[in-house]
Amino acid sequence: MTGRSAVSAVKNALKSQAVETPSWAFGNSGTRFKVFTQPGVPRTPQEKLTDAARVHAHTGVAPTVALHIPWDRVDDYGALAAEARELGLRIGAINSNVFQDDDYKLGSVTHPDAAVRRKALGHLLECVDVMDATGSRDLKLWFSDGTNYPGQDDISARQGRLAEALAAVYERLGEGQRMLLEYKLFEPAFYATDVPDWGTAYAHCLKLGEKAQVVVDTGHHAPGTNIEFIVALLLREGKLGGFDFNSRFYADDDLMAGAADPFQLFRIMYEVIKGGGFTAGTAFMLDQCHNIEEKIPAIIRSVMNVQEATAKALLVDADALDAAQRSGDVLAANAALMDAYNTDVRPLVAEVRAELGADADPVAAYHASGYSEKIVAERIGGTQAGWGA
Repeated sequence: MTGRSAVSAVKNALKSQAVETPSWAFGNSGTRFKVFTQPGVPRTPQEKLTDAARVHAHTGVAPTVALHIPWDRVDDYGALAAEARELGLRIGAINSNVFQDDDYKLGSVTHPDAAVRRKALGHLLECVDVMDATGSRDLKLWFSDGTNYPGQDDISARQGRLAEALAAVYERLGEGQRMLLEYKLFEPAFYATDVPDWGTAYAHCLKLGEKAQVVVDTGHHAPGTNIEFIVALLLREGKLGGFDFNSRFYADDDLMAGAADPFQLFRIMYEVIKGGGFTAGTAFMLDQCHNIEEKIPAIIRSVMNVQEATAKALLVDADALDAAQRSGDVLAANAALMDAYNTDVRPLVAEVRAELGADADPVAAYHASGYSEKIVAERIGGTQAGWGA
């Protein structure tokens, strides 16, 4: 392609991208030690949707918002979905919660007590009911289940209990619905986590069938893990369902996507594009908690970071890279990636936003809109949404 046609192709691809925002990121959050509240934080799921719509209005590429049950529980999910549509949004993934009930101290679907396992499974099936009511495609599952001490429980038996629960949920999924199984290296299980890595998640999904896929959380790996390798392999096997984008400096996530290692985000997006994963079949979701920064601008910035990493990945000269790889020219191959990564794509992405009817500079537009002052003035009283509420 010529330079002009290549730029046009990149712009068209960027216009097709959709980044899903998480409802919980608009609420108060913190560490295990302290939650810092902010004025103007949503008090209801409906107010979270309003904030998500503001992100979409400024970026043009955030048309869906993920819900978390029970944090976003309402009496009428169909009505909530209708409110989302009126705001120009759709309800995205439904996230389950089987980690905040006292009954789950020793696990949820892997608990040694069958009564607790039935309770947890009931919640997961309830989440599929929510999917039916909202028209959601994805059920996202993360389990904090695990053990703290050697001998506490039978490791193999817990895998069997997990498989049984997943199979029951899989059987309940309707046409066009799927489950995305997430993994996390550790915490709160300090000896053996029941779904600690992509291999465990992949093994369960492979056994279940095509409606079960793995979701890669970019912050849930051991230091030094090559996440783009995982992405490439899952794409090759047809088992990459989506991402939870975030960053981490230490052992866990929740920082803005691309904040800790923007080069890693670029490398991941390159493998997504190369592996044929840049489609609607891959869910590009944010999973973040904004503890000390203002929430809506942080989410806007995260969407922008994903856009910019994607634009750079789309600019990789595939022919030059392929030729260098085939000839064994290590430096030329690396240079093909570095040339794309070092390109300043901000003007290009700004053009894309403008052509979508959004804002060339979303953060500046948000601050100029007066929306922050408006919600601070209006959201007085009531109970602010936050982690666990």
